[in-house]
Amino acid sequence: MGREWTEEELKERKLTAETAPQGRWERTKARYMGIFDYFTKPAWTELLPPPHPHPMYHRDYTLIIDLDDLLIKSMWDRQHGYRTAKRPGVDYFLAYLSQFYEIVLFTTQNSYTAEPILENLDRYGMYFTYRLYRESTRSTSGHIVKDLSYLNRDLSKVVVLETEPDYVSLHPENAIILPKWDGSPKDRGLVGLIPFLESLAIYKVPDVRPILQAYAGKDIPIEYAKKEALEKQRHIEEWNKNPKSKPRTNPGLAALFGIAPPPPSTDVPLTYLEQKRREYQQKYLEEKEWLQKNREELEKLREQDRQAMMGEVPQNLWEMMDRMKAGAPPPGQEGQQTSAPSQKTP
Repeated sequence: MGREWTEEELKERKLTAETAPQGRWERTKARYMGIFDYFTKPAWTELLPPPHPHPMYHRDYTLIIDLDDLLIKSMWDRQHGYRTAKRPGVDYFLAYLSQFYEIVLFTTQNSYTAEPILENLDRYGMYFTYRLYRESTRSTSGHIVKDLSYLNRDLSKVVVLETEPDYVSLHPENAIILPKWDGSPKDRGLVGLIPFLESLAIYKVPDVRPILQAYAGKDIPIEYAKKEALEKQRHIEEWNKNPKSKPRTNPGLAALFGIAPPPPSTDVPLTYLEQKRREYQQKYLEEKEWLQKNREELEKLREQDRQAMMGEVPQNLWEMMDRMKAGAPPPGQEGQQTSAPSQKTP
């Protein structure tokens, strides 16, 4: 157990020859403690597949979003039992930002409790590129954490929205810590974050972490709105200084005919950010219109998928045992239901 590290071991442990434990005793201890990795580390060394190569689906940035107290609020009372409320603006938030980000839902819930909620939150699977559950977390000192080093993504392009600081304690520089949603129907917390998040992608910042750290502990929607207002004012001042933006009417000639000189030009062009924002808002409206027109067809496809999945579920213990004995279906026949040939009398 004290032997030198192999390349496969270093890759699996996400270490390099320089960062790996050195010395025979240190290597022995690291390998021995690795026996407990099954209980403390994610089920997979890479939680996400490589980014999609197709430009239509590729996003330069990844947005990691939690579920509880951020997108939804679960409540219980004696009259209704458990109920789940959807945060105001969540549909627009997901639909609009999915144009800029690869959105990944990362929750500490188990899949069997989270999936029914997500089926209603993202009904047609258009916004969450991937979904990660409890088995994708790890444990350090008895606390659950979301280790971003397992994501298989460039962390300079990863933004995490979280309500529990402990969950992102390993990578706080990537996180925006938000207050928990209290269930108020007048909440505007998610929608207020959109201008800041879209600007990161529109301006193609090389590393989001220094920017997130600059806003740490601040009310991001308010602070960013102030900054954008200052940039807009500076843009207007520069435009007014440009001779081409001045009115060309001769004031002397206007006075001769008793006409007041025209006011200064107010036709200030949009900033680059405003131009891109208008473009993406138009795309969002077009997608929304398309969804409304094709909702009936999408519901049919959704029901077909549900029926196909139900067909794969064994109906009883005997059927499950028969399938286990039969093994995997031949290539090309996955998902096809098999049935015994009908017995016909001559």
